[in-house]
Amino acid sequence: MVKTKKITAAAVLFLAALSVSAQNAEEIVRASRNRIEADTTYARSTMVLKAKNGSETRRVIEQFTKNGDGGDRVMIVFHEPRSVAGTRFLTVENPGAEDDRWIFQPARGREQRIAQGDGSKSFVGTDFSNDDISSANRDADLDTHTLLREEELGGNPCYVIRSVPKNGSYQYSAMIQWIDRNTGVCHRIDLYDKRNALAKTLETLALEDIEGRLTATRTRMTSHAAGTSTTIIVDTIRYDAAIPDGIFTRQFLATGRVPQ
Repeated sequence: MVKTKKITAAAVLFLAALSVSAQNAEEIVRASRNRIEADTTYARSTMVLKAKNGSETRRVIEQFTKNGDGGDRVMIVFHEPRSVAGTRFLTVENPGAEDDRWIFQPARGREQRIAQGDGSKSFVGTDFSNDDISSANRDADLDTHTLLREEELGGNPCYVIRSVPKNGSYQYSAMIQWIDRNTGVCHRIDLYDKRNALAKTLETLALEDIEGRLTATRTRMTSHAAGTSTTIIVDTIRYDAAIPDGIFTRQFLATGRVPQ
């Protein structure tokens, strides 16, 4: 005779609650990352790099984003200072898989594909890594999400969600996100390294209503061990602007000119 375990009504409800929580956590993350609806986004921003001794340097960048059923495409162009001017970074999203990324640096004079194993490397000397730059568009399917609790952060009621990458090659072992219950804005992300130590924190410092969309206009990435940070201040942003497809090509990456 095979013995069976008796499952109480309370146990059934508990298991159902776990399932619903797991499902809701992924839905919350997906909704947060997709909360701004726009076919294209253009932004011009200032990056403020703060060293451990408190000194600051500034960089000026343009970012072009185009959304599509086959995934998002992002081109970032550095304009200032002269030491990084002309550097360009292209990301092509692959839904359900890792992104394709290339970088062009004038000093090298050629484009270079960024290998998946190079995702943890610094993005042009900032506190952001190559992975971090495309993390806002990271496919929710790439991680397993767990709703830990609900709490307030800076007076904002938030879902606190732990996301663990399904692919062990990703640079972080876990990401804990504070996502606003009312607006879907992600106010903070704690990023943990492979030793499960807190490596970085990404914070949303300012929000503005831009063309009817609640937009993060100031964000800061802090590297805890290094004692450094990089703040991105959005100077100009436009949604649904006309952006040529040619900007999201490797030809533009290499030349800075839109192919005819």
